[in-house]
Amino acid sequence: MSVNRMTRFVMAALAVLCLSSTETQALELDGEPVQGGLIFGSSAPGSRVFLDGNEIMVSPEGRFVLGFDRDESGERSLVVRDGAGNEESVILAVAPREFAIERVDGLPPRTVTPDPEALERIQAEAALVSAARARRDARTDYARGFAWPASGRISGVYGSQRILNGEPRRPHYGLDIAAPTGSPVYAPADGVVTLVHADMYFSGGTIVLDHGQGLSSTFLHLSRTLVEAGETVRSGDLIAEIGATGRASGPHLDWRMNWLDRRVDPQLLVSGEPPALPEP
Repeated sequence: MSVNRMTRFVMAALAVLCLSSTETQALELDGEPVQGGLIFGSSAPGSRVFLDGNEIMVSPEGRFVLGFDRDESGERSLVVRDGAGNEESVILAVAPREFAIERVDGLPPRTVTPDPEALERIQAEAALVSAARARRDARTDYARGFAWPASGRISGVYGSQRILNGEPRRPHYGLDIAAPTGSPVYAPADGVVTLVHADMYFSGGTIVLDHGQGLSSTFLHLSRTLVEAGETVRSGDLIAEIGATGRASGPHLDWRMNWLDRRVDPQLLVSGEPPALPEP
């Protein structure tokens, strides 16, 4: 499998344990076990894959993906069983990362400390996003790799501890790309649109794009959405325009990614910097 920026990753060490045969199936892992990271796997067709004893989705061709949250630590046990009963076991030690402290000032006070009425709206919108990210099927739209979804300047990174209007808040789980309102947003990979919302309290214009097997992208603070829920898009398709809707101090795209309930770092899937903005 070829995934952008995977060439800079170290192949995860494989400790192979064969329980019922002297033969072992071919198992390949692209990626590294690191906080916020993703690993893309390839096993024999018909294999079953377990992470810490929990079975994860595998395509008919044997492809699968797994991810690690920002605060994950310790070791994870990956077990792959083929149809003949052969088994391979891999221990993945999750490497820590250092995260920056990011200060954001000038936000409307109501978006930093919402009132009770706003909290009800926030909870209802969070349920919509959770439902959109709940899709599970064996598609492997992620397999062709990822590209930058927008041109501009990186203005915020995954994992940073946020200080909003001087108050400590939850870490930032996205990658921010600053660009003028109306700048195009493209699908970074193939996928199916599972949510389009014009104006959420925190995230403003929002799109959720499912890439298969529980891996999804979310695009926040959009000024305009150009797709509909249920639509299939291809990498590079125009899906939205950048804005400053929701809780934002200026126009930018906040690109987030989830694998199941784990928030992962999209910047690990793309190389270099975003494309430069066109000359005015």
